[in-house]
Amino acid sequence: MMRGMFAAISGLRAHQVMLDVTANNIANVNTIGYKSQRTSFKEALSQVQKGASQPSAALGGTNPAGVGLGVSLGGIDTMLQAGAVQTTGSSLDLAIQGDGFFRLKTWDATTSSLSPGTLYTRAGNFTVDRDGYLVTQEGNYVVGYTYSGGALTTTETRIQIPTTAKSVTVGQDGLVTAVDSAGAPTIIAGVTLAKFPNGAGLERISANNYRESNNSGVPTVGTPGGIAGLGTLASGSIEMSNVDLAQEFTNMITAQRGFQASSRIISAADEMLQQLVNLGR
Repeated sequence: MMRGMFAAISGLRAHQVMLDVTANNIANVNTIGYKSQRTSFKEALSQVQKGASQPSAALGGTNPAGVGLGVSLGGIDTMLQAGAVQTTGSSLDLAIQGDGFFRLKTWDATTSSLSPGTLYTRAGNFTVDRDGYLVTQEGNYVVGYTYSGGALTTTETRIQIPTTAKSVTVGQDGLVTAVDSAGAPTIIAGVTLAKFPNGAGLERISANNYRESNNSGVPTVGTPGGIAGLGTLASGSIEMSNVDLAQEFTNMITAQRGFQASSRIISAADEMLQQLVNLGR
């Protein structure tokens, strides 16, 4: 009887987490580049009541018998399916069509270079700061490759838009081209992307950003559409959240009913305990 109560308590905790994840998905239904999450459960423990026996000359074998002791959180998975692409018309808005993440870094003023730590995101609603550098809404610099001698190098750099540029375009291959007032185009740099062996293993941090984890694998870095299997860029567009509202509301109902059922088990166990106590009267 008490085992049932403790199992039901674990059910309350597990379904509360499921509801928390579902609520976060619904809250981010309009968040640019957001990737939804999914909860999974697993059996916590099992107490063996009887072991299995093998067949004898006179009798057949018997199966083992055990009582489950509740549920625990199996995992919270990141769903990396692409979200809908929305056209904005802004040349600095970029959407990745395919695999890959934008690479972001901060600036180390001591060494006058990009910091070694890298963040990753699918949110391409970029802008420029007062110095013309391409940055995210939080001020992180978008990492690119320098353009020299008519070709891209592998030297990382901040992408700076000249103040004299009349317009800026970003090609599917990530090349950033500035056009001056005379109409002359100049290639500034190339946007870089990263692809992981296990993208779902990336660690989520704030502001739609991810960072490398022990299970994400080492990233493959390159330019869009290259031999690394990275996706191409769509300029003037952004990738929206991949949250499926119909599925999330279904998950919400499932979590609510699972929580309700576990609560009912606790009430039933309490009534049984009350009847047991009343036997002494």
